[in-house]
Amino acid sequence: MSIYSKYKNKLRTPADAVKCVKSGDWVDYSVALGFPMLLDAALAKRKEELKDVKIRGNLIFGPIQAVECDPEREHFFYNSWHCSAYERKLCDKGLCNYIPMAFRNVVPYYYHFLTVNVAMVCATPMDKHGYFNLSCSTGVAKGILDKADIVIIEVNEKLPKIYGGFDEAIHIDQVDYIVEGAHPDLPQFPVDAATAEDVKIAEHILSYIPSGATIQLGIGSMPNVIGKMLADSDLKDLGMHTELCSDAYVDLFEAGKLTNSKKKIHKNKGVTGIAFGSTKLYEWVDENPGLMICPLEYVNAPDVIAQLDDMISINSCISVDLYGQICAESAGTRHISGTGGQLDYLTGASMSRGGKAFICMASSYVDKAGIRHSRILPRFNGDIVTDPRSQGYFIATEHGVINLAGRATWERAEMLISIAHPDFRDDLIQAAEEQKIWRNSNKR
Repeated sequence: MSIYSKYKNKLRTPADAVKCVKSGDWVDYSVALGFPMLLDAALAKRKEELKDVKIRGNLIFGPIQAVECDPEREHFFYNSWHCSAYERKLCDKGLCNYIPMAFRNVVPYYYHFLTVNVAMVCATPMDKHGYFNLSCSTGVAKGILDKADIVIIEVNEKLPKIYGGFDEAIHIDQVDYIVEGAHPDLPQFPVDAATAEDVKIAEHILSYIPSGATIQLGIGSMPNVIGKMLADSDLKDLGMHTELCSDAYVDLFEAGKLTNSKKKIHKNKGVTGIAFGSTKLYEWVDENPGLMICPLEYVNAPDVIAQLDDMISINSCISVDLYGQICAESAGTRHISGTGGQLDYLTGASMSRGGKAFICMASSYVDKAGIRHSRILPRFNGDIVTDPRSQGYFIATEHGVINLAGRATWERAEMLISIAHPDFRDDLIQAAEEQKIWRNSNKR
């Protein structure tokens, strides 16, 4: 039977395709632009027929109709590996539960421990060889599909086709049902305007980056500012190895800075696992032979990252305590995002020859009541530790950059207070004294 005959035999309407979901099933929606909106809408319409369907997603930008149609969570119970801003709001409403992870472990969790009754994911239209490209969700999609009892592909004609190292596609023989339908343009993700603190932090970090370095940039305005500054700098022959490909890399490429020519592995190729951003980004990644998208259990593996000399990892956090513990996923007990790949890159970059891992934050923030708060805290109280103090490395605020590696508790306290907002330094010294991590000879 030809691949086109197979395609026709497996083609279903969304409503027919989701009939395979049963009460009590585990259903997976994959990640970000892989979210199957047509299938989700059809599944939501089956609400009254189903009970206790558990759904997993990851950086989904919404709306998720199966969640929003069931505020009591009796029919659909949603869980996320890493929260987008939309999923964070669901958490605030009690409509989403976070699944703790480090990104390199997500697919191995599926292989070894998790059940997937039905997996639904968007992919590009089938090619002449019978393959659907998993596009921007390659980082985790294939591993989930491999574990699923039933695989449904929702064809999204708007997705870019991204060349891969492996597991970037699924063949029609591995697919149970196919769904087609019109999709809106891919969502745009404008980055928040840089603050004065962002710019100052970026200026501090820039001096640590040599030509020929390979760069990993996280999510948010701070990494984006770094990207723009790198594009305007005198540096050259930079490389890309990152879990998330964002617009910052397009800026670097257009400025002639991103060549990947000095990389020890995957020379002349930028490597990523997930992509989302602007239309300009989607056009850049589409069939670009200079890029390679791979599963995150490879892209984020510390032993892989460590093979790249001068690996520079730049990520953001919410707060740091005086012991050097780093929180990047909660504000107290309020869930914000997730561990993601931060710990993966903190580990891998610190193993790289010449590598450096930076965790960045403004030293303080002002709440809705106009009250300023320090992001450097005496100790955590309910905040989730993303990076243990034993792996704290470079910490950057607008007041400078410190390196915690190998430092005793009293040294850490002194160094962290030196980059805290001046309004809070005396209180932090007092707290450090009470916690017995302050030395009398420390400079005040």
